[in-house]
Amino acid sequence: MNQTRDLIDSAQRTIRLEVEAVQALLPRIDANFVKACELILACKGRVVVVGMGKSGHIGNKIAATLASTGTAAFFVHPAEASHGDMGMITRDDVVLALSNSGSTAEIITLLPLIKRLGIRLISMTGNPESPLAKAAEVNLDARVSQEACPLNLAPTSSTTASLVLGDALAIALLEARGFTAEDFAFSHPGGALGRRLLLKVENVMHQGDALPRVALGTSLRDALLEMTQKGLGMTVVSKADGSLAGIFTDGDLRRALDRGIDVRQALIDQVMTPGGKTARAEMLAAEALKIMEDHKINSLVVVDEQERPVGALNMHDLLRAGVM
Repeated sequence: MNQTRDLIDSAQRTIRLEVEAVQALLPRIDANFVKACELILACKGRVVVVGMGKSGHIGNKIAATLASTGTAAFFVHPAEASHGDMGMITRDDVVLALSNSGSTAEIITLLPLIKRLGIRLISMTGNPESPLAKAAEVNLDARVSQEACPLNLAPTSSTTASLVLGDALAIALLEARGFTAEDFAFSHPGGALGRRLLLKVENVMHQGDALPRVALGTSLRDALLEMTQKGLGMTVVSKADGSLAGIFTDGDLRRALDRGIDVRQALIDQVMTPGGKTARAEMLAAEALKIMEDHKINSLVVVDEQERPVGALNMHDLLRAGVM
């Protein structure tokens, strides 16, 4: 029982200390932070993030976040930079160097080369008086009063603070650039968000011969045969000029049976839903999904500018496409 309590107390103490470290960052979002953003926004190259050890892991994540939110960035290991990878950095780049102590030897070694090339340098350190902070054009203050480690040794609160400060930088730049959800999707084409934001109705709709279609005046019996052959659980109903007259679904069939309509004698005109909710081929599939959800329907007719049916889709199509 005591061990259980000790474990819980330890975890809660760690979280409290790290929350305090993050809260301490708020007053430090100042002119230095603005200058760092301005340097990156004016950069014609990329943001090159460097860091050793735990700072390197955080730097890797910051570079990935920057890259996925509209700021070209990549991570370079400072030890590798001293053995050839420095060639990856150009005069048009901005270097973001992470070091809690601000005196990491592998990064300090790079400073003369960075200065000689005239590369703009931003530091993120826990010591504003350190060699790295003083060499940088601007320093982002990520110092913490105490690590969450009870020995005050293992990087815990300090790495959390650096990570949050990196996120703040990335999001400030994202908003300054007017980066959109669609831009984000282009850098995540394989993910669920990419599918939701890039996939269009035309990519998933049934069209051509696969589109169930009958004309006004068609018997309900023939309409049911068309639905069965095409397997969508619905059919569009067209006027003589080819424009949409309505839609007939499995739900309409149930309602017709409830009304006592003779399915052998009835015409589609008597049982269809006139008009119906529609989508456009160029619409995002996620928008079509919202229409279905808002109106609690399972199928949509896709029409062109003249309101002529060109396709159809249902919830199953969107599910298979990974949109929902």
